Amino acid sequence: MRTPPRILVADDHPLNRDVLRARLVAHGYEVVTAVDGEEALAVAREQQPDLILLDIMMPKADGIAVCRQLKADSSLPFIPVIMVTAKAESEDVVAGLDAGGDEYLTKPVDPAALLARVRSMLRIKALQDTVQEQTAQLAEWNRTLERRVSEQLAEIERIGRLRRFLSPQVAELIVSSGDNSFLKSHRREIAVVFCDLRDFTAFAERAEPEEMMDVLQAYHEAMGALVFHYEGTVGRFAGDGLMIFFNDPLPCPEPAARAVRMALAMREQMAELLAAWRKRGFELGFGVGIAFGYATLGRLGFEGRFEYEPNGTVVNLAARLGAEARDGQILISQRVQVAVESMVETRRFPDLDLKGLPRPVAVFNVLG
Repeated sequence: MRTPPRILVADDHPLNRDVLRARLVAHGYEVVTAVDGEEALAVAREQQPDLILLDIMMPKADGIAVCRQLKADSSLPFIPVIMVTAKAESEDVVAGLDAGGDEYLTKPVDPAALLARVRSMLRIKALQDTVQEQTAQLAEWNRTLERRVSEQLAEIERIGRLRRFLSPQVAELIVSSGDNSFLKSHRREIAVVFCDLRDFTAFAERAEPEEMMDVLQAYHEAMGALVFHYEGTVGRFAGDGLMIFFNDPLPCPEPAARAVRMALAMREQMAELLAAWRKRGFELGFGVGIAFGYATLGRLGFEGRFEYEPNGTVVNLAARLGAEARDGQILISQRVQVAVESMVETRRFPDLDLKGLPRPVAVFNVLG
């Protein structure tokens, strides 16, 4: 509602209009006028007053018809209407109230009654405006809440997808940045780690399915915690075989050194698990292979099932080293050895002829 409130006085008699206008203006109200029913409709729609004093008997359209049209117009806000009539007990009053009128005055208009009804109707107008404003705010809050919930669900879904191959820290960082460009095919220097359980195939043939699942669950939980701790990216993950790589999608300092530190932590953790399994008669071991070099990385798969993986010679080399590693061994390529020679003790193996590689490869075993 405006300050001061705007009141429309609609009456075809100039004297009536002037008297009402003067009394209302004297009490601080803004007043606009109309001389017949059609003009009253036009002014009401254009000016949207806070209150209308509407004479029932007017040319072109009487006050009852005007009131009925105004109340039926959904484009207008709530505007209280005081019907003004010369017949206090006439059918006009009943008809005016039935048409939507909110109050009535009889002519000659008593000044005190006029001001009392005007104030009463303006209070109702103010309350109605407040309700409408609060309703609009509530609707906007609901829309905002729905949008935020939708955004949060999308973010949760996105984090869930990323966490399939990224540590939680890296996944949340990528989600917060809104950058998915890392999923596109690109080339980068990475450290690749392959690890698996020695003699797992023979164990799976002898063990009960529940025993095999218990072993895999404990193995995955232990290795997964270390992968996340060292912020590695999970590539292939099948049964007892696990591939992790470093320096992608986010660069990290000394990726080869980080890969070796993680492998040493894995070996230490696995020593406890292997000892516990041997007490149950499960003869298993743990081996690791690590290589360092350039790979092409990107998203592979089909709609509904995607993986993020590196491809290239460095991946094949790490896989072959992992396959060659015996229980307790961490076999590394020569490039990894150069990167970590100041931090670990190693022993060189005789060069190995590895499947898929054109020439013998220098291999080192990390002792500690």
